[in-house]
Amino acid sequence: MENIIIIKGKINYTITLDPGVWIFDDRKVDLKTFFQKPIVEKNELEDYTKEISSHWDREITEGAIVPPTIKTEKKYKKEKLLLGKFGIPLKPFLQNASPFDEASQLVVVTNKDELVFDLSTSYDFILGFSDNGKPLKEDGPIHIYFGDGSNQTHPIKNVKEFIIK
Repeated sequence: MENIIIIKGKINYTITLDPGVWIFDDRKVDLKTFFQKPIVEKNELEDYTKEISSHWDREITEGAIVPPTIKTEKKYKKEKLLLGKFGIPLKPFLQNASPFDEASQLVVVTNKDELVFDLSTSYDFILGFSDNGKPLKEDGPIHIYFGDGSNQTHPIKNVKEFIIK
């Protein structure tokens, strides 16, 4: 339970976050490269359609046999998961919590203090949850990175909960 983080306060739905399962989430980002490239909003339905279409085309032309390159890609992705540094955007969790109209602040509760941020800027936060393929146990369970990467070398650590005020 010490790794579970709650979003509570002036919201319609209390959200429970479990960073241990985010490694399997398609929304995760590679923190080693995330702040180096411009942020591009993705259309998930369009991406899914393109991926399924290319899979279907490959199956039509090559048959159902998995070519060796696909096996190599899977191995590469597995190694990347085992050695990577990952985060996930806070935005979808805040949207799912459905803050009240009068809510204007996000309070980040850590082991030592409470940090207050403007709710609109907190939508850009990235929650770091993995380093070298391992959960952040010593100073975690998550680290908070600002969307612009300005605290990339010194993220907010030891986050325990979020309170929307």
